[in-house]
Amino acid sequence: MPAIARDDSSIFGRWWWTVDRWTLLGIGVLMAFGMMLIFAASPPVAERIGLDPLHFVRRQSIVLFPSIIVLLFVSMLTVRGVRRLSAIAFGGAIALMVLTLLIGPEIKGAQRWVVISGLSVQPSEFVKPAFAIIAAWIFASRRLGADIPGYWMSAGLYAAVMALLLMQPDVGQAIVISVIWFSQWFLAGLPMIWVGLFCVLGFVACIGAYLLFPHVANRIDRFLNLSAGDTYQVDRAMEAFLNGGLLGRGPGHGTVKVYIPDAHADFILAVAGEEFGLIACLFIVLLFAAILVRGFSRILHDSNLFVVLAATGLLLQFGLQALINMASTINLMPTKGMTLPFISYGGSSLLALAFGMGALLALTRKRVGGQE
Repeated sequence: MPAIARDDSSIFGRWWWTVDRWTLLGIGVLMAFGMMLIFAASPPVAERIGLDPLHFVRRQSIVLFPSIIVLLFVSMLTVRGVRRLSAIAFGGAIALMVLTLLIGPEIKGAQRWVVISGLSVQPSEFVKPAFAIIAAWIFASRRLGADIPGYWMSAGLYAAVMALLLMQPDVGQAIVISVIWFSQWFLAGLPMIWVGLFCVLGFVACIGAYLLFPHVANRIDRFLNLSAGDTYQVDRAMEAFLNGGLLGRGPGHGTVKVYIPDAHADFILAVAGEEFGLIACLFIVLLFAAILVRGFSRILHDSNLFVVLAATGLLLQFGLQALINMASTINLMPTKGMTLPFISYGGSSLLALAFGMGALLALTRKRVGGQE
């Protein structure tokens, strides 16, 4: 590839010299590592349910290319373009969430997917990054003096999203979005008395989730009392880490993927630990940490309030999702069906993460003065 001159005024040239190429490289490495692990973990899972051994590999490969296109396209947008595209994505995702409740199939007691042209789509995955950007837009506009009921608008959208998520039900996604929304409002200038009130309400909401949703209570009970229920997947995952040791058994030599139903998805880190060892797992953790630190360092001195709030929300989503997946895999918290970003199997998750991180790259591009 020929070198790109610094004075190249084309769209690609301006993008190349303003985008955070280290973050882009980190995301690319995560995608490549994810495909390698899915190739290692998914064949036994597919054979166990009567599918072709490469079924999940092919499906993830099909979604990977469009995800890369989405990531690059969104990262080339201006700040205004990110806002507009997020508004469209948020409206479409909300409409699909309503459609999911009406015609979506019930899987394991939840209605979270809708089938479009033979493909299963989880709309709530797209709501997360889109809502983070929309909420940041509203908070920033209100903070900068716009004559709008910004806080009430944001609270109304938040309540609508929560209602749709809890009707599915998807308590885990609701908690992640709540943390992001509260953090953005806090940065936008939430009075301390309201901070205390929201903390109390959050604690009450957690108790309510435990009392109202049996699957939440079951997972918490199993975590607090190992004899209270089935801990098969977590036990096998812990054995996999022990068997892998420092350097792992080698690619293809792991056995945990034969026994864990979600080895290619929620417990893919266990496959990495067994076949590639502790070194590989630490590399994955450090890669996530590097992307987060790099992202926060880019917005540390940014004077655009919307950019700061939106980028913070997107980074929190990325970091929380990774933390929840890894912590539940090693039994540091109750299990939650949440993918490891860019690594676990899941088309909706991969596309939504590509959109979110593409928006982050667009928002953190170098800008001259007030230029967007």
